[in-house]
Amino acid sequence: MLLEKTTRMNFLFDFYQALLTEKQRSYMELYYLDDHSLGEIAESYEISRQAVYDNIRRTEAMLEEYEDKLRLLEKFQQRQQLLKQLTAALEQGGDKEACLALVEQLKESD
Repeated sequence: MLLEKTTRMNFLFDFYQALLTEKQRSYMELYYLDDHSLGEIAESYEISRQAVYDNIRRTEAMLEEYEDKLRLLEKFQQRQQLLKQLTAALEQGGDKEACLALVEQLKESD
């Protein structure tokens, strides 16, 4: 579960980081991308561990809220799944109509 959450947060951060403040981006990068502990981040910024924790949790909630509204990660995952299906169909010599149908689904996913 922890790895799944970390992966999800990394994806959400990639999609929505421009909507965050500099401090939020910095904390998220240090915590999720650079794997720093809350204590290490707190020491770097000379604040309490609890303040870092609260900021990260609020930022996570904001990222989830952005995803609920904009669905960028969901659309990305759908496109990736369609690309896998299309690749598999082409590698197996799939018929032209099936491949074209997958291409149309890709176009519609935007």
